[in-house]
Amino acid sequence: MPRPLKIEPLTREAFAPFGSVIEPDPATMRHINGGNTERFHGLARADVIGEGARVIINIFRGQPRAFPYAVTMMERHPLGSQSFSPLNDRPWLVIVAEDQDGRPGEPRVFRASGRQGVNYGRNVWHHPLMSVGAVSDFLIVDREGPGNNLEEYFYDELFVIESAT
Repeated sequence: MPRPLKIEPLTREAFAPFGSVIEPDPATMRHINGGNTERFHGLARADVIGEGARVIINIFRGQPRAFPYAVTMMERHPLGSQSFSPLNDRPWLVIVAEDQDGRPGEPRVFRASGRQGVNYGRNVWHHPLMSVGAVSDFLIVDREGPGNNLEEYFYDELFVIESAT
């Protein structure tokens, strides 16, 4: 029997166990460039480990998912954090799970606005990119380098997102 997943709004507090929400935070704002630019400073930190590791920037183009959608797997990156920032101002879904003895627990689903990004902490279970409604581009800050930086887990139990709304 599939277990339905509810969608929560993406907030800094709710997402804190999994990483950082990337959006303007007035507490971090400072004026630069002669006062012409507001800089929202230090919203997330890239975290990479391993000899020869480096931080890279990518663009991922996500195809929209069809709903209802079965969440059958999760992945994590033990050697580096991974951030996703939307470029098209379209809402998208963020799916994460707490670690339970080396495997992901029940997924949590967050709705991100098209102006919110996330930085998954190193070794945090998450679902691959979840575009909603239309093809969407994302700026990704990621790790490159030697070593196995991908672990996947496939659930025995079926979790379902009925609708993206």
